[in-house]
Amino acid sequence: MAPRGERSAGTAGFSEIPVRFSDRNAISRCLLVKPHQAREPAAARPQNRTLFVLNVPPYCTQDSVHRLFSQCGTVTSVELQEKPGPGTKPEAKKSKFFSGKPVEGFQVAYIVFKTPAGMKSALKVQKPWILSPSEHPIKTGLQKWIQEYSSSIIDPEALQSEVDEFMKQHDKRMAELEALAEADDGVPDEEGWVKVTRKGRRPGIPRTEAHSLQAIQREKRKRAQKELLNFYSWQQKDAKREHIAQLRKKFEEDKQKIAVMRAERKFKPY
Repeated sequence: MAPRGERSAGTAGFSEIPVRFSDRNAISRCLLVKPHQAREPAAARPQNRTLFVLNVPPYCTQDSVHRLFSQCGTVTSVELQEKPGPGTKPEAKKSKFFSGKPVEGFQVAYIVFKTPAGMKSALKVQKPWILSPSEHPIKTGLQKWIQEYSSSIIDPEALQSEVDEFMKQHDKRMAELEALAEADDGVPDEEGWVKVTRKGRRPGIPRTEAHSLQAIQREKRKRAQKELLNFYSWQQKDAKREHIAQLRKKFEEDKQKIAVMRAERKFKPY
């Protein structure tokens, strides 16, 4: 680790916070921190109170990072991401049984303090922090795998309860949509159209002049196509003659097939 006051290569503009996994570990790594600055400031990340952190170990969670930086001041929010980028509003989990894929590898964090003094205090940290203290240990290795396996086992009764609640909410939404559709029954839109559903055509108003002109043009195009087909009388006669010849040919082929089938069904005693 570079001495205080000197910037190591690739960390220009960042301050270094030494961290160790536990009290028994002598080896420490560094969290790279600096004030968050963005071209388009976001309300969730005020620039005078937000700390941008790199090199966050993969075993760190939001709770552990929150506890770590709370030593410098009151922390209002912690965002962990796979790579730097604009903040996205966290979506409410649709199910507690099916969570998203966890982030693998080192992460970046955005720490928002209640006051600017908390961020400034974090930039001046020199004493190594302990990531996994005895009172709040972080599970790794075999213990972590056991915890992940235990959490992956789904309780059938709890899952059924969640499915029932989801379907109940779904039916409620569908009933509300049907009520709204019935409220708009027979009401034309801005262009004078009335919506047609599976329940049948709803009472509406006469067609507009523009719609009538479109219908007339469609009928003209259909009529023109019919007139171009077999325009001359001799063409119509040839078409009928060819159609009759095809029918006769098909009739003769069917007769031959029937004769072959009868011959195969004939009784042969020896």
